[in-house]
This record gives sequence, C-alpha cells and structure tokens, in this order.
Amino acid sequence: MIIYQANKRDFLHHALRDDIEEVVSRQFRSATGYGVGPSEIQAWKYSLLEMAKVLQDEEIPLDAGVAIEYQLPQSRKRIDFVIAGEDAAARSKVVIIELKQWSESRRSDKDAVIWARRGGRTSEREGPHPSYQAWSYATFLQDFNAAVQDGGMALQPCAYLHNHPRDGEIDHAHYQPHMDRAPLFLMRERSKLQAFIREHVRFGDRKGTLYAIENGRIRPSKMLIDSVAGLLQGKPEFVLIDDQKVVHETILQAEARAAQRKQVVIVQGGPGTGKSVVAINLLAALIARERNVRYVSKNAAPRAVYEAKLTGTFSKSRISNLFSGSGAFVNDEADSHDTLIVDEAHRLNEKSGLYRNLGDNQVKELIRSARCTVFFVDDDQRVTLFDIGHTEELRRHARALGAEVTELELSSQFRCNGSDGYLAWLDHTLGVRQTANSSLNTADYDFRVFDDPAAMHALIALKNETNNRSRVVAGYCWKWPSKRDPQAWDITLPDFGYQRRWNLDKDGSLWIVAPDSMEEVGCIHTCQGLELDYVGVIIGPDLSFRDGSVVPDASKRASSDQSVKGLKKLLAEDPVKARALADAIVRNTYRTLMTRGMKGCYVYCTDPDLAAHFRTHLRRSKPQAEVEGL
Repeated sequence: MIIYQANKRDFLHHALRDDIEEVVSRQFRSATGYGVGPSEIQAWKYSLLEMAKVLQDEEIPLDAGVAIEYQLPQSRKRIDFVIAGEDAAARSKVVIIELKQWSESRRSDKDAVIWARRGGRTSEREGPHPSYQAWSYATFLQDFNAAVQDGGMALQPCAYLHNHPRDGEIDHAHYQPHMDRAPLFLMRERSKLQAFIREHVRFGDRKGTLYAIENGRIRPSKMLIDSVAGLLQGKPEFVLIDDQKVVHETILQAEARAAQRKQVVIVQGGPGTGKSVVAINLLAALIARERNVRYVSKNAAPRAVYEAKLTGTFSKSRISNLFSGSGAFVNDEADSHDTLIVDEAHRLNEKSGLYRNLGDNQVKELIRSARCTVFFVDDDQRVTLFDIGHTEELRRHARALGAEVTELELSSQFRCNGSDGYLAWLDHTLGVRQTANSSLNTADYDFRVFDDPAAMHALIALKNETNNRSRVVAGYCWKWPSKRDPQAWDITLPDFGYQRRWNLDKDGSLWIVAPDSMEEVGCIHTCQGLELDYVGVIIGPDLSFRDGSVVPDASKRASSDQSVKGLKKLLAEDPVKARALADAIVRNTYRTLMTRGMKGCYVYCTDPDLAAHFRTHLRRSKPQAEVEGL
C-alpha cells in the first residue's frame, strides 16, 4: 500500500506550495482509517521539505515517480520515500530512501544496530542502522514481490539524515558493510544525494513501475529459494530423525489441503523433542514450494539464533525477512500468507505491541492471517502471566475460524542425553506433576548439585571450552542495574564472592551463541526454545523447600521482571487462581531452564533445603565428590 503517489512535478507543488505533511496525513487516514501522532506529522513536514530541495535538481526528470510511505505487503514496515524511473539503459530503477531527522546517534557493538532518539523526545534506544533499514526493505521487495522479479527492476537503497553530521558514530567502520549496500548521506551532502539519484534515474517512470510494485503478487524469489535450500545442507543439527520426519511430512500434507480449507496443525512436544528442528525444515521445504511462509516466535532469541545457525554469521542477512515476531499480524488481511510456522506457541500473548495494547488475540490473528498455521507447543513452558498459547486456546480459535485441525506429537527425546526419565524426574522433583520417577540415576544424565555458585560457573566455563555450547542461567530474582551502569553487578552472592551481569546487553538475543558471553548469566527470555550441551542453573529465592514440599514464591522475583507484572491486581480479583498461576510460572521457568542442557545440568540453590531435596532424589552411581562438583 502506497500512502502518497505522484510524479516529481506534482510532489514539488505539494511540498513547496501546499503543506505536504497535511496532504500525506489526509491520504494516510483515507487509506488506513486512522491517523498518526504529531511527531510523525512533524517528521513528514521537515523531511519531505528536504527531499523537495533534493528533487529540485533539473536533471532529475519531472515525470519520475514519487511514493511516500509505502507499506511493505504483510508487514508493518514502511518505506519513507521512493523515486522510480529508468536509467540510461532504459532499465526500470527504484531508489529507496530511508529518512531520519536525527542530529546525533551512538554506535552499538551489535551488527546493524545503533542508539538514537527514535520518535521525538523519547530517550535514546537501540534500533536498526538507517542503511540497514533501507537495504532490508529493498531485499524484501527483491525476495517477495513478483513484479520486481519478473519486471527486471533494479532497486537501489540509501539513507538520508539531513540533520546529522559526520561524527564517526553513524558512519563508523563497524557499519561499513551496510553503508556499502545502501549509501549514507548526511548533513550538507544534498548534492551527493542528487548525483546518486541522477545516476540511477535518468528518465521518468514510463513503465508504471510504482503501480506494478504496489500490485505485485507475493512469492519467494528463486534466489531466496536456492539460498534457504543451501543453508540446511551439511548441518547435521537440522537433520530430521524418527518421529520428526513423520511429523514434518504430515504437516506438508495438511498444508497442501489448505487450498480447499483453512488448516491448523498443533504439534505438542516437550523439551528436546525437536520442535524447532521440524519448524526450520518446514520453512525450507515450503519456500522451495514457492509458498509465502514465515517462521514466527514471540521471543526474539530463537529467531536470531536460528538465523545465525543457518547463515553461519551473526550479521543480518537476506533471510531475516523470513523470521517474524508474533505481534506482526494485527492488521493482516485474512489468508494473506500461505503458511505461518509458530514456534514456542505457548509464549503467544493476547495483545501485541510494546504496551500490550494492540490487536485482539495473537492466536486468532495468526490463524486468520494464513491458509495454514502450524503451532509447536509445550503447555508446561508457560512462563509469564501473559502467555496464552496453550493447546486448548489454539483449538478454540481454530474451531471458531472454521479450520480443519490436525494434532500431532513429538515424543522422542533428543535433549537431556535422550533421557525421558530425567524429564519425568524433574517434573516430579519440582512438583510440576507426580510421576513414577522419584529418583534419578546420574549415570543416565549428568546432574549435579553445587554448594558454591562460583565453582559451578567455573565448571560450566571449562565445559564451554570444547565447543562454545555451555552457559549459566538463573531465575529472574535479581534486578538489572547494569542496564544503566555497565560497571554494576546484577547477580551478587557475597558469601561466595560471586558476582555476574545479566546477558541483556550487547549480545542481546544472540547471547546463547555469542562467543564471549560465558561470563554473563542468561535468563528465561534468551534461552527458551534453544539448547546447550551443559547448562548451569542458579535457582533463586523464588523456589524453596519447606515442610516436605517445593514452594514457589513469585513475590521473590525482581521488580524488573515483566513475567509476573499484574500479579497484584490478579491476586485482588481472584487470589486462588492467581496463586496457582504464579506457582506454575515459577515451576515452569525452572523446568525450562533445567532442560536446556543435552548432556548435563548443574544447579546451585540459594535455599540449602532445596539443594538437599535435589540430592536426596539422586542415585549416585558416580563418586560423591563428582556428584557435588568437587
């Protein structure tokens, strides 16, 4: 959808003689049914006037096409400014310009990410570098718009920050690969941008390029198909084994039926059964069938990690557009996607957006938006008050939307040394459910209880030296002062001289695979849905052992933990339900943390009685010193 479309002549008239921001605002409301805030109107006013000054260059043809606020199909992303025409060889050219009013910014250590004030007077926050933004939008069109693919259009992205000086931050060498793909034009560089546009747009939009793009069918390009197929080859961690293969093929059959009737597939599976492996293979298989498909997860960590594993790099790539958050489908039209593959579906929320104030229900929106929706779910991994994606909720919305429902199960255990017994023992020992596994033979799975968190962390660090697949995680019982003061310590256990920082800094969603993150401690939000060889777990004061029972206490969580936000209100409304839900969240959190390790799990408990409880349920087939980590 293009909000404003004209030729250069008419755009200059609107910009220089009328109030361009009012013109765009009226057309935005007409196209979408709602308006925008004052800050965005101000951004239009100043940035579009700057673009008018750029286009006053007489060598840029008057009949060049101009588009403002082009919303990418099936996306909430909008391209700020587009100029379309033909180059000297009469080839269709589209110049994509990302506009920013920033006057300052600050470099981030993350790939393609920069700190800046985004959206008026708000405090600075991290976000994509403008050159990366422009390139990613161009790549989206190249990979998914049939008119671009079939019409032989050439897309040329760039970014224009007319208030920002060259200061070694926005244009730091760290961002050079992105600036090479999408040149960056800054303050007092209008003439350079004009020369750039002249180079690519020598003649007007005689072929109706903008119209063709706006009405182009959505389908993956051959380049993207070949790229994704090649990424899985030679990666044994993505090979389908046993019931994974059966589930994969059954889902493909259901997806084929979606042409006649909406399909919903619910795949249940516990930790380590390979839900994500099947999901990634489905993504590749459906792309190969030229389906419009996305891998969806509520948490950013699985998306970032699987992209990095597929590409072998932490850098942003063209396959980034295949991965989406669960809140991106609020305004999508019905059946606008062929298939949505929803990993960690138990983490879906009711509302979307930063303030949970957008949309109706994420489950409903996902099913509505696709002909076939595949949910991978584990009802025992609900870890926040906002998680609603349990199996019955999925069934209910599928029935309401008239979908045919297929239910499958992944049962073969590939994590925890293939030990189903460990999972059953953990459920029993944590009080999640009663099982027949009241004791664990440590010969089947390397489980150890430590009296010293520093000793546990040291052993995990030693294990990590082999292949960078071991990390320490903790319950969210410690605040996050290092977010504002990088020198501050978050997790402090003074009796042992132990102090560590949370992972939520430079590594972000890639913490679990970042090579230099071993010294940090991860949390549920950056490890759920992912796996390690060995995991060390610090169990905080939100879980203790009293009077013969494991006792959760969500009130001992850090105040910065969003997972139990709203608990006080819920306690006032329905105290019995609230306590049961809060207890389940605490137990499920530790169940999830303690099942990240394929080969072993080492724990330190802040409550000595809880540590003793674990020890009494171990059958020590190894020497006592080794069980205790000495």
